[in-house]
Amino acid sequence: MRLAFAGTPEFARVALAALHGSGFEVSLVLTQPDRPAGRGQQLQPSAVKAWSVGQGLPLIQPHGLRLDGRHALEAGQARASLVAARIDVMVVAAYGLILPDWALCLPRLGCLNIHASLLPRWRGAAPIHRAIEAGDEHTGITVMQMDAGLDTGPMLLAETIEIAFDDTTGTLHDRLAELGGKLIVDALQRAARGDLTATPQPVEGVTYARKIDKAESLVDWNDDADVIARRIRAFNPAPGAVSKLRGESVKLWRAVPAVPAPFTVPAGTVMAASSDGITVACGRGELLLTELQRAGGKRLSAAQFIQGQPSLIGDRFDAGLA
Repeated sequence: MRLAFAGTPEFARVALAALHGSGFEVSLVLTQPDRPAGRGQQLQPSAVKAWSVGQGLPLIQPHGLRLDGRHALEAGQARASLVAARIDVMVVAAYGLILPDWALCLPRLGCLNIHASLLPRWRGAAPIHRAIEAGDEHTGITVMQMDAGLDTGPMLLAETIEIAFDDTTGTLHDRLAELGGKLIVDALQRAARGDLTATPQPVEGVTYARKIDKAESLVDWNDDADVIARRIRAFNPAPGAVSKLRGESVKLWRAVPAVPAPFTVPAGTVMAASSDGITVACGRGELLLTELQRAGGKRLSAAQFIQGQPSLIGDRFDAGLA
């Protein structure tokens, strides 16, 4: 079976490596153009490109795939490359470009997408973040047959995993990436045998995982401690939950709800600070911060963070989003 693969970040690289390692013939790889990154804003290849180049796989990086769009010339060249590759199927994982009708219809077996949720829950761009933020107990991988909608196509395979109480988007991402690689290999092996069955998605239970907005990273201490704790985990490693303390921007990487004190203080007030963590009052409950990062610094344990500075007790993290 000859396939094309369209993907960009590490999540997609894991799936591509699984397919390649299982003996599938990867005739063409599509990935996003190089983007500026880091302090120097130097152009950096995607995880998929870096791995594909190392394996000697043929690769293209069109800016768009619409034949009538502003990148029509690149789209036409991409279409010609896919036709020449004589592919049976295209596998898509976190590619970042919408596939137009011509791309969906070109392979004999269509396009299969690896989606990091149990569809129809969390269709869209940020399913891992939103599952943690919402407090879901389970998530998983769905391999689906792509259609023109946003993650609306019929389901081919799905598998569930638990979300641990301390999972971050980073840790959950890695487990889901491995699962995605396993399931897409299984799906294509079944497709080769002709025993892959498509099931329409349920009408009920649809939710949308909208893209993470940078403004969401600002902590509103008027929220419940449980809500803030989930957001901190959901935004780790990116974009990171942010607040201000003593006029300094601080990223909050790890925190757990704490037993609240029997008296009330304004949200954002530091109630206690020790090697165990920094306890902060919230709109309801309290939060124990255990890993923080000053602007321009490294991630620190609470014990390291409070070293060499006056007591934080009574100080206040900025409350609200203003």
